[in-house]
Amino acid sequence: MDDVDHSGDVRRARFIDANLAGARFIRCDLSGAVMRAVDVDGAEIDAPWLTESDGRLLVNDVDVAPYVEAELNLRFPGRDQRRSDRPDDLQNAWAAVEAAWTSTVKRAASMPEGTVEISVDGEWSFAQTLRHLVMATDTWLRRAVLEIEEPYHPIGLPHAEYETDGYDLSVFTADHPDYTEVTAARTDRMTMVRDFLATTTSRQLAEPRRSPWAPDHRETVLSCVHTILNEEWEHLRYALRDLDKIKEGGG
Repeated sequence: MDDVDHSGDVRRARFIDANLAGARFIRCDLSGAVMRAVDVDGAEIDAPWLTESDGRLLVNDVDVAPYVEAELNLRFPGRDQRRSDRPDDLQNAWAAVEAAWTSTVKRAASMPEGTVEISVDGEWSFAQTLRHLVMATDTWLRRAVLEIEEPYHPIGLPHAEYETDGYDLSVFTADHPDYTEVTAARTDRMTMVRDFLATTTSRQLAEPRRSPWAPDHRETVLSCVHTILNEEWEHLRYALRDLDKIKEGGG
């Protein structure tokens, strides 16, 4: 399969009678794309920012984004509170996602040895997902909210854009850490979030902070907490999807 990366600019291109069956679009901007008279049977779209930005996805002239959002909230009880601005709702939202992750980690542990290291379709393994969430917590809680000068755990795993955007990768020194180290770091970071939310107030949530990705831009503490919760729910969805595929023999 040929790759078209960021240097292959196909903006405003027209694909007419083209066969894209089985094609994969990874970290691509398809906003505003128009597909007419297309066969999309079995196609998969994963757009985690769609509902966060109140975006629209029209299928046969029907905006399906609200339906997707409602279905995800049904599948993941507590997810619907992730955008609240009330401290007690945020505490409940965190308790729900923490309980869901605890159950998922137990599920992974009950599966055949080596399951947590399996990559499905080139995506992060279960262990790598946990490492990324350590990094996400360090970015949005320790770096942004708590303003800790050296916030990162070496076991954290940054996303692909972190390197291409020129950020320092030297703080992430753990190449292939033992899974017990990964779960220990993950548990530690989850406890930090729980402890922070247990004492936060509406006034504190409204306080400004520097964006960890754009220091000249201001975020509120609340928006940072929302990002943490979004990261948690989205990566939980990915993890469960991949564990299902591994169980079915699709790893």
